[in-house]
Amino acid sequence: MGEAYLYDAVRTPRGRGKDSGSLYTVRPIDLLAGVMSALQERTGFASEMVEDAIIGCVTQAGEQGTCIARLAALQAWGGMEGPGVTLNRFCGSGLEAVNQAAAQVASGFHDLIVAGGVESMSRVGMGSDGGAMFDPDFQWKVGSVPQGISADLIATLRGFSRSQVDAFAVESQRRAAAAVERNAFAKSIVPVKDLNGLTVLAADELPRKDTTLESLSQLQASFAMLGTQFGLDALVRKRYPEVDRIEHVHHAGNSSGIVDGAAALLVGSKEAGEKLGLKPRARIRSVGLSVSEPLIMLYGPMPATRRALDKAGMSAGDIDLYEVNEAFACVPMAFMDDLGVPHEKVNVNGGAIAFGHPLGATGAMILNTVLDELEARGLGTGLATLCIGGGMGIATIIERV
Repeated sequence: MGEAYLYDAVRTPRGRGKDSGSLYTVRPIDLLAGVMSALQERTGFASEMVEDAIIGCVTQAGEQGTCIARLAALQAWGGMEGPGVTLNRFCGSGLEAVNQAAAQVASGFHDLIVAGGVESMSRVGMGSDGGAMFDPDFQWKVGSVPQGISADLIATLRGFSRSQVDAFAVESQRRAAAAVERNAFAKSIVPVKDLNGLTVLAADELPRKDTTLESLSQLQASFAMLGTQFGLDALVRKRYPEVDRIEHVHHAGNSSGIVDGAAALLVGSKEAGEKLGLKPRARIRSVGLSVSEPLIMLYGPMPATRRALDKAGMSAGDIDLYEVNEAFACVPMAFMDDLGVPHEKVNVNGGAIAFGHPLGATGAMILNTVLDELEARGLGTGLATLCIGGGMGIATIIERV
């Protein structure tokens, strides 16, 4: 087996995923083609060198349907170059795209691949593609509930109080504000522009630096009605009889925000980099996938991380920086408890609670974030991991070259 290297990584700013958000007027294909074009401009690859474009996208309907990976490659690079494939591993799709690209390169099947993800949650609503996940009959048959119920179940089992998950959210916002203040993302963010070349959005739109415990305490729990009025709490208690009552502690302020965005990374062999005169920024050292019990589903990052660490012959303490997707505050909190990782190593620039979670792109974005921060701090190894709907987890370890 050969090695797979990361040569560069770019992303859009994340725009608020509503019709009032700055990126609502931008089609998802334009978000994706924009970062693909920027990646080419920065690295100088000829489009015919790219043997595939592997792109994560969760809601593949409407403007995000019909293989947006191939269509964005056509728009970005033109001609006959740039095949593309669009994949869906729910929230892990962007990282799965990078991992599949790395596997193709390391195997020797391909030499240069663009990987990443896109999600326009303002224009293509989450769940608009339908499917069994949103079917109550399926949920009762297999024991599955909306992720917010799972998050509240985890908080209840772990004894995480409302004040604790809110405190984590406040810290995510504080770290995000500090990162923005010092331009921590300037190396990677590509401003989104309109057809006239005018900037539509140049910085992440969602963070609220004025967030406090007091302001969060005013928010109502988001999933209490689902749990009680639709019988989902009862479904959970059948599987977890030790839980007398689920404490519903998660809400919009301590959960990931709905946003739009896209990301693209250049993954290649050593030989491909040499042809382009590029020095690799990092190599992908190992990856891990896992499953967890579907009712509690959000525990996936822990076994996925352990698998990636085992494959790399590493322990949790060998990783310098972690990016754990903040789907809900309880996820990174449980991760730190289980892996024995201090908060000083986890989401040092804030996370999805502050910046948002553009489903198909987030995995690629957080890998980009940890790479940039490793370079900024002169550190060596980073790990990105996400929980995934349906009870899965994904993790990737990178090592600077």
